[in-house]
Amino acid sequence: MIDSSGARPAGGGTQGLSRRDFLGVTASCGAHLLYVGSAVPNWARDFSAPGRHRAIVAQEPWGRLESVGEGLWALISTPLTGDRTTLCNGGIVAGTHGCLVVESFATPNGAAWMAQQARELTGRWPSHVVLTHFHGDHANGVEGYGADERPDVFATEKTRNLISEADAGRAVPTDSLRAHMLADVVKIDPSSAASIDLGDRAVHLVPRLGHTPSDVTVEIAEPSVVWCGDLVWNRMFPNYRDAIPSQLSRGVRALVRDQATVYVPGHGSVADASDLNRYIELIDDVEAAARLAHERGIPATEAAESYSVPESLGEWVMFSPRYYEVALSAWEKELGRT
Repeated sequence: MIDSSGARPAGGGTQGLSRRDFLGVTASCGAHLLYVGSAVPNWARDFSAPGRHRAIVAQEPWGRLESVGEGLWALISTPLTGDRTTLCNGGIVAGTHGCLVVESFATPNGAAWMAQQARELTGRWPSHVVLTHFHGDHANGVEGYGADERPDVFATEKTRNLISEADAGRAVPTDSLRAHMLADVVKIDPSSAASIDLGDRAVHLVPRLGHTPSDVTVEIAEPSVVWCGDLVWNRMFPNYRDAIPSQLSRGVRALVRDQATVYVPGHGSVADASDLNRYIELIDDVEAAARLAHERGIPATEAAESYSVPESLGEWVMFSPRYYEVALSAWEKELGRT
């Protein structure tokens, strides 16, 4: 079976997603995973082995929890196995006075599973949840955290409003637990970084732009760990659907640190500085191709037909044959059509 974009469904459908959740996710950056091509490299079907001696503390068909520091865990979702319960990456940050979870994932079941993992690992139900942006594969499961104690949910006002607009399109009841939790969102100031005190650990929420008009990264200073949201993808070609390309470039470069850092991308395996540098080279190459097409008056649709990732950057999973066109079209929009 082939969808209208020409890609083939992988894993036999949309396991773990209700019809309403499916509609929300297919309008987001996670839609590619529902229509991934059949020729995905074997190494990418679980987004590569953990490596770097990271311990796996929990594993399910939809993902694995890897230790990335004392009291710090990264969820690496593995939806190419066919299960999209979580769909995007996320994480858990433990402190003496609280427990923070990054993202609410694609489904309430995914969020509830993460909350239970947080309790088992830290002895606490999540006290804080941070949404890095509005796309459904990162935000559709927030009500799953309300099964027990309701945590404080943090997001920018723009992100909250964009989620609410998407929910209206999915006909989410306005009196639902989800609607109440989103109405009570703790707003992140888009103009300055903020910190959450977990007792023995400060978690920094840094507003950024690029993947969407309102992104947030979640950062720890010691050890140096950054949950990047979808500003960063590792070994998977990024979705530019709502991107502001020049701001994406600046936002990603702002994540570079002068110390060894663990980067948890929005999709793909845990990354280090070399992975981040390779990703920067990729988005620079996309920009160069877009600017050349603009100078020559070549439409993005046409330029995309001849574009490919340089062999020097290795393999990058393409979840949709249209992703080159989406990326070049985003640049075309920013540069101005000739």
